[in-house]
Amino acid sequence: MRIAFAGTPAFALRPLAALADSPHQIVGVLTQPDRPAGRGRKLTPSVVKEFSIKRGYEVSQPSSLRTEAGRESLHRWQPDILVVVAYGLILPPEALSIPKYGCINIHASLLPRWRGAAPIQRAILEGDTETGVTLMQMDAGLDTGPMWLQRRVVIDDQDDALSLQDKLGAVGADALLDTLALVATGEAQPIAQPALGATYARKIDKSEARIDWQQSAVAIDRLVRAFKSWPVAETVWREEIVRIHRARPLAIDVSTAPAVAPGTWVAVADGDLQVACGKGRLAITELQRSGKRSVSAAEFLNGIAGGVTAGTEQFS
Repeated sequence: MRIAFAGTPAFALRPLAALADSPHQIVGVLTQPDRPAGRGRKLTPSVVKEFSIKRGYEVSQPSSLRTEAGRESLHRWQPDILVVVAYGLILPPEALSIPKYGCINIHASLLPRWRGAAPIQRAILEGDTETGVTLMQMDAGLDTGPMWLQRRVVIDDQDDALSLQDKLGAVGADALLDTLALVATGEAQPIAQPALGATYARKIDKSEARIDWQQSAVAIDRLVRAFKSWPVAETVWREEIVRIHRARPLAIDVSTAPAVAPGTWVAVADGDLQVACGKGRLAITELQRSGKRSVSAAEFLNGIAGGVTAGTEQFS
């Protein structure tokens, strides 16, 4: 079939690469306009654009698909199907109706759970033990279309947003080829999503990254893992922002330990910095001071002039 592809971040690369190596013909690629990035704020193309240019595909970067000009490429390509993976722009009905067989979306959750912009992060934050991908026929609603198929993925205790994204990208790529085969043969039709169980994965706001040490160590660990790539969990120490890149909740009995305020540095063990939480302790293994590189907890502690005595320092 003639396939047009719409995607922007790294999550979209595996499905695009799978299409590139399949018998289907990629007739064009939609991706978001280049964005400023880095300290120099230089305009930078998406990873999907870079991949597509290397493969020789035509790339179109409209700022919106709500106008005739924005949809010009889709009309010209005349695709049988538009495959959409984390594109980041709304597809109005005028765009959805252009491909012969409509538009298929790879969504990173088991719909109807976690409709919306941030399903991977929300699943980790909520402590879900499994997630997956849903291949969905797109309609005018927000991730409400009928489903072609789903694939389940276990969320491990160590999974962060990046590792889970990699898992889902690989599963989604295989599921996409299976779905295209179903469309091509016409032997199956998508089924409606269940009426119950819908949740909304709202867009991540940077303000959510600030750690509340009144929360449990388990909840803070989820925050660190969910925001691994962006915006990165952060706290304040000596009026300085410190980013927490890696941590884990400790399975120890702290009931007999002296009562201390949440956020207090209570111990250093095995190179990790143990911090009191509203419930339990969090062992921090990797962190980053403002303007400096990310380091191990041991390197961080060694770099503090005068050293640290347990119970005298605190995150807030």
